Amino acid sequence: MARKYFGVEMKDRAFLLMASGVSMDAASRITGVSATHLRRWWREVGGMTLRAGARGGTGIVVRLDQLQEPGPKGSRLNLFERITIQAGLAQGRSDRDIGRQIRRPGSTVCRERLRNGHNGTYHAGIAAARAAVNACRPKSFKLLGNRKLCLLINTWMDDGWSPKLISLVLRLEFHDDVNMQISHETIYQCLYVQTRGELRKDLYRQLSLGRSKRVPERSKRGTDRRGKLSEDAFKIADRPAEVQDRAVPGHWEGDLITGTENGSAIGTLVERTSRYTILLYLPGKHGAEEVATAMIEAMKDLPEHLRRSMTWDRGSEMAQFERIQIELGTPVYFCDPRSPWQRGTNENTNRLLRHWFPKGTDLRVHSAADLKRVQDTLNRRPRPTLGMQTPTQRLAEIIGQQAA
Repeated sequence: MARKYFGVEMKDRAFLLMASGVSMDAASRITGVSATHLRRWWREVGGMTLRAGARGGTGIVVRLDQLQEPGPKGSRLNLFERITIQAGLAQGRSDRDIGRQIRRPGSTVCRERLRNGHNGTYHAGIAAARAAVNACRPKSFKLLGNRKLCLLINTWMDDGWSPKLISLVLRLEFHDDVNMQISHETIYQCLYVQTRGELRKDLYRQLSLGRSKRVPERSKRGTDRRGKLSEDAFKIADRPAEVQDRAVPGHWEGDLITGTENGSAIGTLVERTSRYTILLYLPGKHGAEEVATAMIEAMKDLPEHLRRSMTWDRGSEMAQFERIQIELGTPVYFCDPRSPWQRGTNENTNRLLRHWFPKGTDLRVHSAADLKRVQDTLNRRPRPTLGMQTPTQRLAEIIGQQAA
């Protein structure tokens, strides 16, 4: 017996019926297509979960009277426009070309096919139904009743992860489970609006700034902490151009994070290409001699190609920079006054480190082993700037490439 062939027009008609609220059984009877075929087609194009089992309806009614001319600028896409987009994509036309036909920007067409399509397949009826579902208000809060997701967020934030990083990692690890994906803004809502979600009430304290509410960015402090350096000190303008694009590893940025006025401090070094971090243990003073000794001890065993340069703030703690240059063979460059963005990688790292070393606390209570544990934790943290690799992985990759 010859296998029955169902054309594209019949498939489109069935999808349109189902998207308009007709059940799968009814669409099967109207079009003459078996429910088995419809079910397979529906899965292939990423159709939504049906309201009443495998053969129920979508629960969303796409009005067929939306088959009208394109709407005015700023209005939502209607069914007529989505059918035009479907036909244009089937013909291999560009987003811009389709947009001109429906008098919309090409970016609107691009967003529509990415948002309401599925694995490169776009169907107007299903897209319209999916858009209607997304437009429904009020939306259920994703964290309510999702204990597994809440536990992951609590655990990662306790390790100093930002809501943005958590959102990215969830999207990678649970790419096939939308219930385990969440935006960083939703996490912030739960942290700052206590009636939303089921995260711990004090979890906001794990944020890098530890604020209990969102506030506008504060103005920059005008204090002048410049140290007096010799005339032989290299300025940042003297630094090689290869440092800027991060293509060549071995260029470091450094600074101190300080505690209370009792003189406690921790030195921080960050490699620009891999974001690998080294913490300098300064249990007593953090003057020029102590900082130079700690830096030399921490970096002396690194391969020579990973000690190309060091960029530091204009602090008096670097008064012995010439000793560092001689013993490590590493030139030291100094930022311009009041220009912390010139060592932005280190500034960002110091902000992350404040999760473990809050401002206004005595940093002398942290032992060398504590600093090593924090250093390892931060270096095992995935970084979006590294394509979700960790600094440890990227540094090992760099060393391996040099050895090959």
